[in-house]
Amino acid sequence: MSDDHVPEQQPIPEAHPGERAARRPRSTDPLELGFAPRKPVPWLAPFLLISTGIRTLLAMLFGAYLDKRELQNAFGDGIFRQAGPDGGLWLDYVADLGDGFDATYSVAYLLAQRELAVEGHRLPRAQTLVMGGDQVYPSASYAAYEDRCKGPYQAALPVAPPERPTLFAVPGNHDWYDGLTAFLRLFVRSRDRHFGGWGTGQSRSYFAVELPAGWWLLGLDDQSGSYLDDPQLTYFDEVARKLTPRSRVILAVPAPTWVKAADHPTAYDSIDYFIRTIIAPTGAQVRLLISGDLHHYARYTGPDRQLITCGGGGAYLYPTHKLPERLEVPPRDTLSRRASRTREYDLVARYPDKDRSRRYGWGIFARLPFRNPGFTTLLGTLHTLLMLAMAGVTANRVGTTEQRLLSVPLVIMLVVTLLSAAFFAKAPSAGGKRHARHWILGVGHGVAHVALAAAGTWAWLQLPLYDWPWPLPAVAAAVVYGPVIGLVSSQVVALYLLVAGAFGVNVNELFAGQGIEDSKSFLRMRIDPDGTLTVYPIAVDKVSHAWQLNPDQSPTASWLTPTTGLTPRLAEPPITLT
Repeated sequence: MSDDHVPEQQPIPEAHPGERAARRPRSTDPLELGFAPRKPVPWLAPFLLISTGIRTLLAMLFGAYLDKRELQNAFGDGIFRQAGPDGGLWLDYVADLGDGFDATYSVAYLLAQRELAVEGHRLPRAQTLVMGGDQVYPSASYAAYEDRCKGPYQAALPVAPPERPTLFAVPGNHDWYDGLTAFLRLFVRSRDRHFGGWGTGQSRSYFAVELPAGWWLLGLDDQSGSYLDDPQLTYFDEVARKLTPRSRVILAVPAPTWVKAADHPTAYDSIDYFIRTIIAPTGAQVRLLISGDLHHYARYTGPDRQLITCGGGGAYLYPTHKLPERLEVPPRDTLSRRASRTREYDLVARYPDKDRSRRYGWGIFARLPFRNPGFTTLLGTLHTLLMLAMAGVTANRVGTTEQRLLSVPLVIMLVVTLLSAAFFAKAPSAGGKRHARHWILGVGHGVAHVALAAAGTWAWLQLPLYDWPWPLPAVAAAVVYGPVIGLVSSQVVALYLLVAGAFGVNVNELFAGQGIEDSKSFLRMRIDPDGTLTVYPIAVDKVSHAWQLNPDQSPTASWLTPTTGLTPRLAEPPITLT
């Protein structure tokens, strides 16, 4: 193909603030803000678990039919260029951000400030912002994006400052739950190309940006880890024609598949294929792989590149104490016959640190029942039914039709309890390997609930309530026994999660059930005109939970400020790449 067909590098459209941004709010009322600040997602809420499971199943079964990436071949295919006035560039990276308002806005507020003073470093606001995936939770919809993502970022930076920063976004699995419809509406637009004070720069769900001094930023969309579509590969084939052996690449991907490949060997295959077939033939080097998806900060270092996970933009904290100390990338047991040569990477930094992460795990006992009242109610309901079934058999009093309807047959309840606990340990649809520990822990968890139900039944039969005329025993069980056993059984679940987490099982549920909003993180990077890349991993130990209207009424000032200051620090010393 001749050079005449190489896509030209496109200027970034300027951000034009809308009417809402121009009018500053007079209170924190949602009608004034233009969005409703949301509470953190209660991840163990029964209806949310069911709806998320259904969405995940639909995405697995019909993802190919909902895939809009093939249609993006008709979209623009420009390569964008970003550079600061001094020939260098400040670049921010944030991921997993659209959750509860306090955590999301705490990070957005710091990103939007004119300058951050962090441990002696003066870090000006970045000219380019990259959102690394999962811009909204629990599932993609335009209203959820407005309340959980765009609204908070609008409040943090209402209009574009003089440097007119630009935003690029990578879709994560939660962005894909509606087939990418809402994501494309927000980040890939032909008009109103602004997201708060940031101009939206991309023309597809993936992008290529030429940075100063031979650096490139490439953002991939692999549809929740499935594959890279042909139009995307064709687009990056054209991008690769601009790369040279002196080019250095920052690759932003939706998930840290280098970590997930330790349990799921094929997870890294699509990234390896991209590097091996698109970038490697040009002689360019991928010096930095960055991702979100796991809600913490972690850095692996190897002979040729850095692997950084930074998913601390707002979602619940994910632990770091179970991370592998060493990775083989790509894994030796991948099924790909043409995989790149395996290299070893060592875990050199994590935030929060290992001890603090482990201490967070013990908070499950206090946080589980109160952060997830619906889950506690579900446990109480199931245990009440199990107790009535056991009591009916023990007392041999299941006689009337009404009692039979409410006293579910004991065998059915036992089977449901044991299977539910086993599948909770490792759902059939979950990726990765199923080990013996999943079955042992899952069945053990189920047996613990059966034992609790037996003890509860014995205690209930000692009370005179069971001897009341029917249906008063069932009413009393729902009103008295249900709430008590719900709270007790939630502690059994908490103990199971803590024990299982020590064996690498249900680690996500151990922390999702707590909804920890603190220990957030993002990256601020600097590319100097001489080509030196410095990465500043910013950590936020405590997010703010109290906000007030900003007395500064200048157009670019954040609408809300924390009543007590946010204190960013470095998660580790700056990382320098040349």
